Order: sequence, then C-alpha cells, then structure tokens
Amino acid sequence: MSSVEAGVVDLSGRVVLVTGGSRGIGAACVRALHRAGARVFFTYRERAAAAEALCCELGESVAAYRLDVADGAALPAAVDACSARFGTLDVLVNNAAIFAENPFDGEDFAAWRAGWRRTFEVNLFGAADLAWLAMRVMRAHGEGAIVNVASRAAHRGELSFADYGASKAGLVNLTKSIARSCAREGIVAFAVAPGFVETEMAAADLEARGDELAAEVPLGRVASADEVAHVVAFLCTPLARHLNGATLDVNGGSYVR
Repeated sequence: MSSVEAGVVDLSGRVVLVTGGSRGIGAACVRALHRAGARVFFTYRERAAAAEALCCELGESVAAYRLDVADGAALPAAVDACSARFGTLDVLVNNAAIFAENPFDGEDFAAWRAGWRRTFEVNLFGAADLAWLAMRVMRAHGEGAIVNVASRAAHRGELSFADYGASKAGLVNLTKSIARSCAREGIVAFAVAPGFVETEMAAADLEARGDELAAEVPLGRVASADEVAHVVAFLCTPLARHLNGATLDVNGGSYVR
C-alpha cells in the first residue's frame, strides 16, 4: 500500500486542476490525487477516449476537459469550467508538455524556429497563463498552490532538444517568481524535475537506448509515472507549504545539483 493510499497524503475537500491528464505523469497524478481524496479536473488535447476511460474508472469526483494549453483564448473557459464543476480551485498542476528532437545541426531553419515557438507556447506560456488565471480563483478564498512539472533538462542542458530544456528552465523560474510574489496572498508554488520516466512521451527513447538511460541512474532504472505523481500529490497538501519556491528533483540521483 502506498503512502497516498494509506492516507498520509490527505487532499479531502481540495479541488485540483491537472493539465495533460490523459496519459503518462498526468494520468498518474489524476489517480494519485483522487486516491488522496481530491476532486480532480483534468485537461487533455487529443486523447478523448483515454480521458473518458479515466473518468469512468475514477467516478464523479473526476472530470475531463478538452484543451490545447497553447491556445490562450481558450484558457479562461477551462478555469471557469473547473470552478463551475467543483465549486472552486485550490491547486493547479501544470503538467502538459511537448518534446521533440530539434538539434543544433538540423538543416531546416523554419522547422528550428517553429519547434522553439510551439514548445514554449505549451510548456511555458500556457503554464504561466493558467497560473495567472488560477490565482484569481485562489485569491478569492485566500489560499492556493501551483505545482509545475519541470524536468532534469531544466538544469543540465540538452544536446538535441534545447528548446525543451530551455522551456523547463523557464518553468522553474516561473515557480520561483510565483513563490516570491504571491505567498503574501497565501499562494505557494513548487516544481518537480523528473529525469526520464516510463511514459508514452519517452517511449521511443527508452526503447532505443533504455539500458543506457537506466545506467545513468544510480538506482539502476528510470522512474515510474507513479513515483513522480506521489511527489506531486504531497506538494498539493498543506504539509508542503514551507517548501514554497523549491524544485524537487525526481531523477534517482542521475543529476545531482
């Protein structure tokens, strides 16, 4: 039995919005938060069947909403829909992200530029916009938390997807800025920085060089999505509030700062 299932992490009465919740770390977060007693409103972009299946699995305290977090015009309605469904919004988990190879030695300048823009629109700008919108709801009841799912890539730099690493570095800095600016209003912020995780997004890399990636980790394996989700669930509780501004590395010791 996990600590979440055993009740060490208690989110009873809390409403959590999770972006990118239909698969990978996001879906693991939805399940962990639900087990801890939260009502969970999660977004998805394309995987409608997976989102519906997750809602059916977990019941009426979980709801799904179709959203492209890069579409700024659509974000206010998503936050409003969360509040309309569950009455409020206590915690935002910015998990939605994209990742694609975009090497420095590529041949297509237009593709290079497009990759950077799309990556930042999803991984950073969408997260910042949702944080701004969510905090308007949180201020109404004097408390809230934002958990940003960053990456080991934010700290070490990356060889063939610098745009991803840079976007996650920006997300870490956004976390610090929220922590310093908004704590006086009762709103705190944290980030988690996983290394490689067993998810669909990382599947191609894990299949191509799984042994190499596992060898980077002193524990001898990459993390599961559930291991990241349990850290996120803890950060959503009042127990974590004095970690305000911190980034928690969840990489098995593969990159130690």
